[in-house]
Amino acid sequence: MDIPQDPIILVSYVNTKLRDQFATLDEFCRTYDVDETELCDTLDSIDYHYDETTNRFV
Repeated sequence: MDIPQDPIILVSYVNTKLRDQFATLDEFCRTYDVDETELCDTLDSIDYHYDETTNRFV
């Protein structure tokens, strides 16, 4: 499955998946075969950063 490419849609998509299906970002990335660094860099570009405590991008 392709994940959204638009960063604004992507952050919503990833946060929803993390909330509903995945306990960690690593688990999400392995399941969807996504490079974690690339994902974080993309979301960093719009000022969203992964928070391990809440398991979401804030």
